[in-house]
Amino acid sequence: MKTITILGSTGSIGTQALEVAKKHNIKIKALAAHSNAELLAKQAVNYNVDYACIYCKEKVNNLKELLKNTNIQVLEGMEGLKQIASLDGVDCMLNSVVGMVGLLPTLTAIEHGTDIALANKETLVAGGELVTKAAKRNGVNIYPVDSEHSAIFQCLQGNKKSQVNKIILTASGGPFYGKTKEELALVTKKDALKHPNWSMGQKITIDSATLMNKGLEFIEAMWLFDLNPEQIEIVVHRESVIHSAVEYKDCSVIAQMGVPDMKIPIQYALLYPNRMECPTKRLSLTDYGTLSFAKPDYETFDCLMACIKAITIGGTMPAVVNGANEEAVAEFLKGNIKFLEIGELVKEALKNIKKEEVTCLEDVLNADNNARLFVRERIKEI
Repeated sequence: MKTITILGSTGSIGTQALEVAKKHNIKIKALAAHSNAELLAKQAVNYNVDYACIYCKEKVNNLKELLKNTNIQVLEGMEGLKQIASLDGVDCMLNSVVGMVGLLPTLTAIEHGTDIALANKETLVAGGELVTKAAKRNGVNIYPVDSEHSAIFQCLQGNKKSQVNKIILTASGGPFYGKTKEELALVTKKDALKHPNWSMGQKITIDSATLMNKGLEFIEAMWLFDLNPEQIEIVVHRESVIHSAVEYKDCSVIAQMGVPDMKIPIQYALLYPNRMECPTKRLSLTDYGTLSFAKPDYETFDCLMACIKAITIGGTMPAVVNGANEEAVAEFLKGNIKFLEIGELVKEALKNIKKEEVTCLEDVLNADNNARLFVRERIKEI
């Protein structure tokens, strides 16, 4: 029986991972959440964990009160996440937290020799060089949880990396596919949170609306699969049935398909290499009838091109665009900026912040901080 820990247990990925764990008798040693103390406490009791960590320190006393009649140890903040990441007797840590907060716990778990099931994009976007080198040095496996990267990982099984020509990274296109900049000028938070296929948290849903999410996945894919930018093609596939594909040297294309349900890639990451029954709907191609494909609109959705430019430049620039985007999305969700200003701020950060080489974690954190400060200062001027 596998033993795992879950960071981000109260979010969409975390709650579905718990369903998978329950079905397949996976033991949960520790859970962590950002601020939902009530749900975290309920999960901790239901899954009989040893540790529960709340990142938001203002909610620590609330969590302690909820768990006072249990033997569950309550942890808090980044130190709590690092403690969970370095627990003994854990086979795999699922990292599904949102944002840069996920980077340090991932590095901590890797240094401890714990495999990673990765659903936190920022870990590889901002710290890809550090993370991949640390994983190789410590003999740690990184299993992708994002549906697209899981699809690529599955399509690579049984084949040699040297035989790969390119990967085809599919995108739903988000709620604003086909819209012009003029049409996007007045869209609201409510509009942007209506994803056509997936049920996700607010930040990642906004990223899907701007196509920033696909840009982040582009960067992730380069680190996960050791690719060049020229080896990644992004294709808009509205139905989200083909989750991604790999084209080989002989022009054969192998694709992974399934209903749009995150339990499939979550389970594959946690149970790899085994394939077990999954609590989801089976795919019926005849129910869909037709599958569509198109090129993305790089001019309208400028976050996507900003990410590609950032990883092409290299160094700290992926951390810059990621930090700028996180800050801009937070301000959009608060109602302080307009939808199109997210992309404008990301592009400005990319243009104005100097590239530095990544030699240590501090370089990544400084780039992230500089990008956030830049965005905050620019918003004051808007």
